Amino acid sequence: MPELPEVETTRRGIAPHVDAARVTELIVREHRLRWPIPPELAEHVTDQPLLALERRAKYLLFRFPAGTLIVHLGMSGTLRALTEAFPPEKHDHVDIVFDNGRRLRFRDPRRFGAVLWQNGNPLTHPLLAALGPEPLSDDFSADHLAAQLARRQSAVKQVIMDNHIVVGVGNIYASESLFRARVDPRRAAASLSRIEIENLTKSVKETLADAIAQGGSTLRDFVDSDGREGYFLLQCYAYGREGEPCRVCGTTIQQIRQGQRATYFCPSCQH
Repeated sequence: MPELPEVETTRRGIAPHVDAARVTELIVREHRLRWPIPPELAEHVTDQPLLALERRAKYLLFRFPAGTLIVHLGMSGTLRALTEAFPPEKHDHVDIVFDNGRRLRFRDPRRFGAVLWQNGNPLTHPLLAALGPEPLSDDFSADHLAAQLARRQSAVKQVIMDNHIVVGVGNIYASESLFRARVDPRRAAASLSRIEIENLTKSVKETLADAIAQGGSTLRDFVDSDGREGYFLLQCYAYGREGEPCRVCGTTIQQIRQGQRATYFCPSCQH
């Protein structure tokens, strides 16, 4: 599933192609995504100039004078910038055509993605209104994380993956952040000391920044807007390395299940 780094990589990849361009046509070949594409969507965006392309959590926000187009890639979606009107393939559900000759093509084999519209402030949309702070922003601080972890007995990995607490810390990045902070993913959230919380806050920021710099992770069929794979998984310390020696101490990396998700950790480095 594309996570925050993959979505940010997509945003950075397509933004230069459509910045300040005007939509000339919206082509919808399949309305049945996770939520049906609004039938009036073409009326909202046609002839509208793109004011900005932003990201909130894993949602892409196309800001137009009349409102905001909200796009979510779901589990298998991609959004690519095309220079020509190449023939669409089976799972190419939506094209956004611009007056500069570019078009954005939304492909989603599993159809768990979304293409929605919001009048007014997009951050008030029900999908976005209750989200926690962006991990790379100043709003995500040790003070904020300490307040969220206090009195929570759930495993710390589960807590930092909660989008109400901080957005974008998916399964890969939670395992890697906890390794960098030298925190056992099984520990109760409330048991972390202040210095451990400060280290974890810093590690979350560094892990996600590194993943964005590497173009995200190659997991299943994720590619960025130009069709290139992400490479963050190649430098993981814990995730996906069960049975392999820890790159820091040589201890065998272990895997457990937490909340139906695989968790990887070093029992020596993380305690």
